[in-house]
Amino acid sequence: MPDLVEEVLRLKRERGAVILAHNYQRREVQAVADFLGDSLDLSLEAANTDARVVVFAGVYFMAETAAVLNPDKLVLIPDVKAGCTLVDSIRAEDVVKWKREHPNGVVVAYINSSIEVKAVSDYVCTSANCHKIVESIPRDRPVLFVPDRNLGNYIRYVTGRDDLYIWNGACYVHDRITYDVLARVAMENGNSVLLVHPECSGTVDILKDAGKLGVRVKVSSTQGMVRAVEESRGDSFVIATETGLIDRVLREIPDAKVAPALRSAVCGFMKLITLDKVYRSLRDLVYPVRVPEDIARRARVSITRMLEFR
Repeated sequence: MPDLVEEVLRLKRERGAVILAHNYQRREVQAVADFLGDSLDLSLEAANTDARVVVFAGVYFMAETAAVLNPDKLVLIPDVKAGCTLVDSIRAEDVVKWKREHPNGVVVAYINSSIEVKAVSDYVCTSANCHKIVESIPRDRPVLFVPDRNLGNYIRYVTGRDDLYIWNGACYVHDRITYDVLARVAMENGNSVLLVHPECSGTVDILKDAGKLGVRVKVSSTQGMVRAVEESRGDSFVIATETGLIDRVLREIPDAKVAPALRSAVCGFMKLITLDKVYRSLRDLVYPVRVPEDIARRARVSITRMLEFR
């Protein structure tokens, strides 16, 4: 393993490459990354990088976004099979049809969507800025939110918008983090802060019941969770998201008191990216992610709007 790490670092220097890795990546992939983050932070880093080659250790829709933001760079994904069930829950033609039914509607697409869906949307958002974007839309225009029903329900709860219509998609990992899971783990760890990703199916109900249960609940993106642990003064945390985030937290904050809400919350698609595949990606320059210019041009509009909301 150390030899492989050295080879990855050597090839990275030779290629003038940067490795961007999502917080859910394997521990050994996180270790060779130049930058770790959630979807918003990785999008910002992709837009600002001077590297000639971008190796995106994440799932395919993330690499597509990086390719759109870096049309003059070579964007690679180590495994083209690294997909997303949430992305697969909606197609561009579904959005077009839905908007036809709501001609005054504004389409807000979660970044966990295909580049084709982004191209027919008005805004792209992440879990970190979704409520800000929705709140910026005039109240006389309905919001069509795609594709995550759990994130959509959370946005509706915090914004109070009754005219927010939600597509029926979900992340298969976060959908299993139900209210019952959150309530049980909160009661078992009564002195801990419960950090909940808004894609979890139990997010809204645990927020409503936090006072009754006597637990501290904070809803946050993964990057926000890292910051919460960094800024804490001896608090312990239960983290309700994909377990790869625990690896990052413990590497950066070795004395952190953290535990997963659900140990089986593992994304098989994220874990398809291995250190060996990162090495092969740098060595052979595989697999390039290319977006047709007409789709990229239209998607760039909604993605750029997302980047205006930090």
